[in-house]
Amino acid sequence: MSSRTSYALGAVALVVIAVIVVLVVRWNSDNSLSVRDDGYGPVHDPGVHALLDSDGAIVLGKIDAAKTIDLYEDPLCPACGTLEHLYGQEIAHKIDEGKLAVRYRLVNFLDSKSGSKDYSSRAVAASECVADYGDGPVYSKFHEVLFTTKQPSENGGDLGNDELSALAKEVGAPDEVTQCISKGQRVDSARNHAEAALTAMKAALGGKVQTPTVFDGTKEIDVNDEEWVVQVAG
Repeated sequence: MSSRTSYALGAVALVVIAVIVVLVVRWNSDNSLSVRDDGYGPVHDPGVHALLDSDGAIVLGKIDAAKTIDLYEDPLCPACGTLEHLYGQEIAHKIDEGKLAVRYRLVNFLDSKSGSKDYSSRAVAASECVADYGDGPVYSKFHEVLFTTKQPSENGGDLGNDELSALAKEVGAPDEVTQCISKGQRVDSARNHAEAALTAMKAALGGKVQTPTVFDGTKEIDVNDEEWVVQVAG
């Protein structure tokens, strides 16, 4: 083997090592954040209600909540799953305390990235079925698992309506809700709601599509700030 070939292979090896180091550093950086309020779980207080607005927004909170924020998410969005993993329990705690309510504006721009090509729309429909039942703790549990332990990966398989229905049953939803999901009763309206939410998000972000995005009124919240939930709840 010539010395020139040896040097070339050595250079390639150094590049590979450098790439690995960068990936490890990034992975450690992404996973260095701690779960906020770890161990609290989803909403506990039966005084918390879920409300499905006419425009498809799902409001989770107490009637007299001090502050309401808007949270745009796609059920297939990995970053949305990370947000729920890191801050979901802290948000639930603030909701239970009456300091915060969340208006979930679910979008479906990742439909094409799902195995079924319509997972986001169907997951939004399932969320609407659960929210329309009105039980805050049940919706909170459903939202938590939908975006964490049961969230599919992009460009992979996803959950069918029967699986989404079973998931709702596991968190305490009654038969009327599970049938709403399994029969796909809200898919068409949920798709319209999701597209309307997407249009509203683009308008608020100057044409960008970005999830998760949180608004306090018209102010976009920096969700990369670990203290954002505490700051917005006051």
